[in-house]
Amino acid sequence: MNTRVFPTIATPAGAVPTTAPAWNRQRHSQMPSQRYRDVYNRVDVPLTQRNWPNSRTIQAPLWVPVDLRDGNQALAEPMNPARKRRFFELMVAMGYKEIEVGYPSASQTDFDFVRLIADTDIAPEDVAIVVFTPARRDLIERTVESVRGIRNDVVIHMYTATAPTWRDTVLGKGRGELRELILSGGRDVLDFVGGMPNVRFEFSPEVFNLTEPDFVLDICDHMTELWDATEQRPVILNLPATVEVATPNVYADQIEYMHENLARREGVILSVHPHNDRGTGIACAELAVLAGAQRVEGCVFGNGERTGNVDIATLALNLHAQGVDPMIDFSDIDEIRRTVEYCTRMPIHERHPYVGDLVHTAFSGTHQDAIKKGMAEHRARASAAGIPERELDWQVPYLPIDPADIGRSYDAVIRVNSQSGKGGIAYLLHTEYGMDLPRRLQIDFARHVQAHTDETGLETTATELHDLFESTYLDATDSSPVALKDWRTGDGSDAHTEITLTAADATHRTEHRGVGPIEALTDALARIGHRIEVLDLTQQSIGAGNDGTAITYLEYRADGRTEWTCGRSHSVLEASFAAILRAANTIDRQVQ
Repeated sequence: MNTRVFPTIATPAGAVPTTAPAWNRQRHSQMPSQRYRDVYNRVDVPLTQRNWPNSRTIQAPLWVPVDLRDGNQALAEPMNPARKRRFFELMVAMGYKEIEVGYPSASQTDFDFVRLIADTDIAPEDVAIVVFTPARRDLIERTVESVRGIRNDVVIHMYTATAPTWRDTVLGKGRGELRELILSGGRDVLDFVGGMPNVRFEFSPEVFNLTEPDFVLDICDHMTELWDATEQRPVILNLPATVEVATPNVYADQIEYMHENLARREGVILSVHPHNDRGTGIACAELAVLAGAQRVEGCVFGNGERTGNVDIATLALNLHAQGVDPMIDFSDIDEIRRTVEYCTRMPIHERHPYVGDLVHTAFSGTHQDAIKKGMAEHRARASAAGIPERELDWQVPYLPIDPADIGRSYDAVIRVNSQSGKGGIAYLLHTEYGMDLPRRLQIDFARHVQAHTDETGLETTATELHDLFESTYLDATDSSPVALKDWRTGDGSDAHTEITLTAADATHRTEHRGVGPIEALTDALARIGHRIEVLDLTQQSIGAGNDGTAITYLEYRADGRTEWTCGRSHSVLEASFAAILRAANTIDRQVQ
């Protein structure tokens, strides 16, 4: 057998590490991993005694969406004023009470949007407005000018990079020079703000996670002293993992060190702003909250430079899934998604936690079966307890939350492809068409669905499943040599059934006593050479009144073969007759 070799892929060909166990035959790759240092060789990780592993999150932090600034800077086409306003109004409607709205010294669009807030009532009075600025006097002046006249609380968010590589390569300043630059910026903020009573202050030592702990602590303490941080007028210290470089426990250690050692701690709101370069931004934020953080900056659905800012929607819904009120409303998550996609012009991935189109969907047969049984058990428990299903504790396998909590229906919970099984097929036919297939019929029909999906290679919709079921078990056979012309039953002591069949252009009238109508029909068929042994017969009524129909699911044996067929009519008895006659005609056709 030929093995295809991909010419651009360098298959690991180095030695197997001497420390590897015998069962692990992975070899050294050809990637130059030795060029990089782990975080412990780049920055001191300060804690040896940790308290955060024993903590539990029992309430939501203050969420601060930065989509209109940080997220907007990461868009190939930044939002125009109309899209920016729509996004702002969405976040207000969802319940965010502190929103970073722009970088007013960086663009006229951002400046004008801040002025729009000042000149209109689009920001409710309980929503604080955050604006972002570097520690540079002219840019601070422009920033303060943008918020002048805003009636809401305002946060001036000043930042400067503090990590060694940024100090040496970008800023060209030593620790002492950088400290003075930051303090000078802090004094400029005070000068320009003057006596504006609604303004509070925020400082971010950018790249906090790669800054020496003693240096960043020293700077933060100087800033809280300069800005006179008190419990009545707290200062926000935002400690970003600007470029994620370590496992989340390291970030938690760094946050706990600051939490335990900051001066004026009662006058500090400890904030975090994780990025997602390692794909663990959410975990970093969650552990940071355990370590003492009270405020989390990020983007709704995680937009941002490179791999993005932390996803504050996922963070909030993770709390919801643990029984903690996230304090933000996601009860119509599809509308939120549509708005975010419109404003950012970026699609949200189908597998994105909570909001993706497929996140509540099961294709796997075993998963589908577990969900189907879990949903049935949930309905039964709610009925037994006499309470609505939406109020009952949620215990359905594979679904961490009830999709209805975020405005999703159950229509797309189970979808069928070549990996699916009988449980998912039965679930769709039940939810869409009210059909309750007996278990053995589920198994039989699954074979037909498998053949169909293997042939097409595509997902199968509920409509297509129903059509396939109809053609397999309900459609008329190519020829129907046997037909039920008439039947009647006697009353009282004269209980009997008369059956009139037509077969091969002949009419056969038989009378049957001591048996029911179904046994009478099978006996009549046997007398003319069509032996049908009924193994299982399940009758079901679907709908009610004039719109109701009856369907019979029939398992039968004939000529040594066991098969399934169905019948449908306006009464359950006539549906059963239709199923038995279809069986007779199916077997007759197979014999021919």
